[in-house]
Amino acid sequence: MAVRTISLKTEAYERLKAARRYPTESFSEVVLRATWPEDTVTAAGLLALLRTSPPWLTDEELATVEAAKAADAPPEDKWAGR
Repeated sequence: MAVRTISLKTEAYERLKAARRYPTESFSEVVLRATWPEDTVTAAGLLALLRTSPPWLTDEELATVEAAKAADAPPEDKWAGR
């Protein structure tokens, strides 16, 4: 059997370790037991969904966002004038 060495973030390692059904179950067995979604979301699919979905925000909510953007100013430069 061929073997590969991989690197994992600590969080991924801990999740893999916690997914074992019994202490001697190998990580390979855990990975092979896992299910992976067949369909992935593409940008084209997301765009099509957004074009056919109702608006996420009402006109009033959009107006509130636009007003907040218009009133937004950069922070005061605390180093200016020293």
